[in-house]
Amino acid sequence: MAEDEELPELGISLDTVCWLIERARAFDAKEAGDGDTDADEDDVEAHLLDEEADTIEEEMREAIAELNEDEQAALIALAWVGRGEFDISEWNEAIRLAKERNLRNADDYLLGMPLLADYLEEGLAAFGLSCE
Repeated sequence: MAEDEELPELGISLDTVCWLIERARAFDAKEAGDGDTDADEDDVEAHLLDEEADTIEEEMREAIAELNEDEQAALIALAWVGRGEFDISEWNEAIRLAKERNLRNADDYLLGMPLLADYLEEGLAAFGLSCE
């Protein structure tokens, strides 16, 4: 994208994206577990980690479901930009395709994406934004 070209509108609040990134990182950490427990504590800790991961996943699913169609499409497109499937100059095409393909199950699609937090952060970086 040329320096004098204006960046497209993100289409979703930065706060929402940053919250989802934070929750996605927490979810990934809970899914991984830490494996530093004694054998007797493994079952209890694994159960607690599973419950916490389930709670985080449920929070994320609810948050994505509460977004309107345009915001869901922007979130999907942002992940695609972060994953390198689209360039920022192709933003409108990414939004169009996201609406076409993924809105019925935006939460399933996004939460099934490995490295979601990384992709969203990279997408934000393409817009010159960050959660810092």
